[in-house]
Formats: sequence, C-alpha cells, structure tokens
Amino acid sequence: MLENHEKPKVNTMKIIQSIILVTILGLFAFAGNTRAQCESYPKRAHNIVELARSSDNLSTLVQALKAGDLAETLQGEGPYTVFAPTNAAFEALPEGTLESLLKPENKEKLVQILTYHVVPGKNKSSDLTDGMMAKTVQGKAIKIKISGGNVNIHGASVTSADRMATNGVVHVIDKVILPPEK
Repeated sequence: MLENHEKPKVNTMKIIQSIILVTILGLFAFAGNTRAQCESYPKRAHNIVELARSSDNLSTLVQALKAGDLAETLQGEGPYTVFAPTNAAFEALPEGTLESLLKPENKEKLVQILTYHVVPGKNKSSDLTDGMMAKTVQGKAIKIKISGGNVNIHGASVTSADRMATNGVVHVIDKVILPPEK
C-alpha cells in the first residue's frame, strides 16, 4: 500500500525573515565588539601634556605645568623626555611646599624644579644606561642609575616607563627631584 505523502509546505517568507533577523543581530554583535575594541585604544595620539591629562595620577603635574606656563611648551614639537612625578610624589613634599610653589610669586622656582624633570630628546628606557648623565632643560644634569632593571634618578624610581607621546616620552617617577642648590 502506498500512502500519499505530501511534501511539507515551506514558508519562504518566514525563512527570509529569519535570515534577515540573524544577519541584523550578527551586525549588532560585530559593531558592539568593534566599538569595545576601538575604545580601548586612544582616539588619536597624545602630546606630553595631553598624555598627562589623561592620567589621573599626573593631575598635580598638569596643574604645576599650567602654573609655570610650561604646558604650551610641552605640547610643542619637542622631542622631550619627561620624568613625571605622580600626585603622591607631590603630596610627599613638605607640608605647604606645593601650595607655595603654585603661587605666582614663586613661578621662577616652580619652573626651575619642573624643567629639572625634562631632558631634550626622546629617551626611551632602552636608551638609558647606568651612570648616564642627562642634561636637563633647567641646565643641570641628572644622573641615571640602573640596578636590577630598576631605573633611579636622584632617589626617584621610575614606576612606569616609555609612555609614548607624539612629541616625546614620559617616564613616571615616585618622587619630585629637586635641582642642586647653586
């Protein structure tokens, strides 16, 4: 006996709608993933000051650069190597020192201290050598000490090296270094 088997009816519209829905959901998933990947990278390269502004632990340095009228210079062509003290490094100065340095009447002293943290040229950590003397923008030299992979400048340790900027490089340090007295 032969039974009459009917072919199931295919609803072409439902299949097309399903394909469209899956495609749209896939595009949203791809777009969301791409956005997350893009947000993890900077929108554009930063100069030294913009890099410092984007770092919460360097906000005091940015404030000091503005007070010393040095922000514009460090946004310029460069290249510069900046040994950037953290907020904690500024807070570790004797009580009242930072507040005093930020006053307009102490601008010259502030500039002397800040420019002692800046070396002309782009010196990545791989360019630094033990015993190296680097002349600062302030005019006096700083001595680089390297021991066991740790970089030290006048008692300040580099805690984060090679933060690349469009106009140089920033090495974050844990202490404000002071130029020697005349």
